[in-house]
Amino acid sequence: MPDFSIEQEQYSKGFKAVAGIDEAGRGPLAGPVCAAAVLLPGDIVIDGLDDSKKLTEKKREKLYDVIIEKALAYGIAFASPAEIDEVNILNATFLAMNRAVDAMSIAPDLCIIDGNNGRGVTCPHICVVKGDSISVSVAAASVLAKVTRDRYMRDMDAAYPGYGFAKYKGYPTKAHYEAIRALGPSEIHRTTFLRKMH
Repeated sequence: MPDFSIEQEQYSKGFKAVAGIDEAGRGPLAGPVCAAAVLLPGDIVIDGLDDSKKLTEKKREKLYDVIIEKALAYGIAFASPAEIDEVNILNATFLAMNRAVDAMSIAPDLCIIDGNNGRGVTCPHICVVKGDSISVSVAAASVLAKVTRDRYMRDMDAAYPGYGFAKYKGYPTKAHYEAIRALGPSEIHRTTFLRKMH
């Protein structure tokens, strides 16, 4: 389970505000990529918090409210499908991460980024592979990003019916590919992700 040890190690080096950053939605064929940044108090205990991929949708929704309530500061931001097509998914992810940090009411002096690549993130940072399974701040960010994006895609299901956005959130399922073949791509599809379709 994620804990506060990485954050504590950084605080012991003199940092004052250590936030976790994570994203959701790098793999889907449609919709934005979403990033969240979360600054938690050092004595935090959030029961059941884990990497968002290991949690049920119902559990994530509950944790979302707890995280928002207990966080000292947080930011959530998107990069659009058009931006993903323009700059590629990796750079669009960094764009969303920078926007999430900019949206925080307290500016972090260090960020813990899930993964092994943070070169496009402008705030001082360290990268931690499987950070969402190790760091409580990154796990919290993963939940905020995932819940926010899933809610957005459920809304998009009403705007663009037939693609199964509420159920599959834009991910590349057989049913999703079949819907694109039948209906053509929607306005929120990532054109660059559809090039491999025959």
